[in-house]
Amino acid sequence: MLAALGVPMALSQFLGHNPILQPCPNLFENRRVHSLRTHGSSSYFNSKSRNVSVMVSANRKQVEIVYDPDERINKLADKVENEAPPLSRLSLFSPCKINVFLRITNKREDGFHDLASLFHVISLGDVIKFSLSPSKSKDRLSTNVSGVPLDDRNLIIKALNLYRKKTGSDNFFWIHLDKKVPTGAGLGGGSSNAATALWAANQFNGCLATEKELQEWSSEIGSDVPFFFSQGAAYCTGRGEVVQNIPPPVPFDIPMVLIKPQQACSTAEVYKRLQLDTTSSVDPLKLLERISVNGISQDVCINDLEPPAFQVLPSLKRLKQRVLAASRGQYDAVFMSGSGSTIVGIGSPDPPQFVYDDNEYKDVFLSEANFLTREENHWYREPSSRSASGPSSDFSQSIP
Repeated sequence: MLAALGVPMALSQFLGHNPILQPCPNLFENRRVHSLRTHGSSSYFNSKSRNVSVMVSANRKQVEIVYDPDERINKLADKVENEAPPLSRLSLFSPCKINVFLRITNKREDGFHDLASLFHVISLGDVIKFSLSPSKSKDRLSTNVSGVPLDDRNLIIKALNLYRKKTGSDNFFWIHLDKKVPTGAGLGGGSSNAATALWAANQFNGCLATEKELQEWSSEIGSDVPFFFSQGAAYCTGRGEVVQNIPPPVPFDIPMVLIKPQQACSTAEVYKRLQLDTTSSVDPLKLLERISVNGISQDVCINDLEPPAFQVLPSLKRLKQRVLAASRGQYDAVFMSGSGSTIVGIGSPDPPQFVYDDNEYKDVFLSEANFLTREENHWYREPSSRSASGPSSDFSQSIP
């Protein structure tokens, strides 16, 4: 269409840029349209944008005909913006997180616990595909693994319901969840899925909500969900919903390995066994400072939920001990993430050899990962390569 209007090929390609990749507030946002307004700065417009005056005789009167390429381009940009097709499909990466340290500082009157933790997004994640549904009454969710609820018990559906409640939107969706993150792992996979669904719904609705509003709403779904609206590294307090963005405290190229046994830890059971008088007394802000200055080491990766989790799942304590004993300096730190049951080894992407040799660990989930962040006004981007293995089933075909 643009070529037929005489627009140069380079500009035609620019105008045709995928609107999905454009940040809020509009799919064809004002900042991008403004970039089409000519100011005589580029070599192309320097040579082409001068007004051309032609003097002709008409009934003995001088008539000035002015050709203004600036105006023509501006009108064309407005036309493309107004006629841009609505977003109908979107595929988003839904990464998980680890807790580099996790201090439990108090039990609240509402039954929850106050915590202080360094949360950081990592490169292991799911892929969620969204398509607008013709239905105006129900979302439809499919996935590649068994055991994942497909109704409103799933946090994706909860998030979409919450978005419609907050905004009045009547959009419903077909969703396919390509699951990589194991459940019951202490990695926040379900919370990430919920945050990703809120982000997607907002894109489909022309960004009716700000990122701050999405973050505030998301705390109604779960304590870990607001974190994923940070830029990927945050100091979290309260129940986890008080999120303070921080500059990435560790290099992105530090590798890690995730080892999760088949058994999961019940978060409720872990907290039930927690004894506050036996937790660490280290100031969490001091831990954050030491990590920012000196990097990750075993002495700063404190998780107050490890002792109760090891009571719930004694084999998890044995796994951590064996990884530490076998590492021989391979890992800078070995610790449990969240309430378990994932053991994280920072400093190497390779698990210790016994994980391959011992039948006890033949069904563990293994994945290498790196730290990950996102750009403001953009969602997390899937790394070019990921390596994860586990007992999950083959991927099913995604929604057409």
